[in-house]
Amino acid sequence: MSQTFTPRRGSLPAKSVQRRTPLSGCKKVNSHFKSPVQTASTPQAQVSPQEEIEELRRELDRLDTEIELLENEGFKVEELNQHIELLHEYNDIKDIGQSLLGRLAALRGVTTRDLYSHFGLDLDD
Repeated sequence: MSQTFTPRRGSLPAKSVQRRTPLSGCKKVNSHFKSPVQTASTPQAQVSPQEEIEELRRELDRLDTEIELLENEGFKVEELNQHIELLHEYNDIKDIGQSLLGRLAALRGVTTRDLYSHFGLDLDD
């Protein structure tokens, strides 16, 4: 039969008591929560569904015109999708390279910045 040990209050000397985090003294632990989301201080005017539909139609027309201009300049949707796929592949390869540089730097006991200069890489790469 196993027993669980629960320390009694005051059973340890005061010097051996350790706190997990130091007390800051500058903030109250139970202070009020402040949301990072900003809300408008003035109430928004109510827009009728018909006005909203009209605004969306104007936006659609504007976007269609912009697409037509881009197509007239020679841009194609298929090329855009291929470009996006290639950018994803590039980012995946770059992430793997960054990971390898980080591991190599840790093994050598240097910073990744040092390895960039050692391998002739630009820090903006």
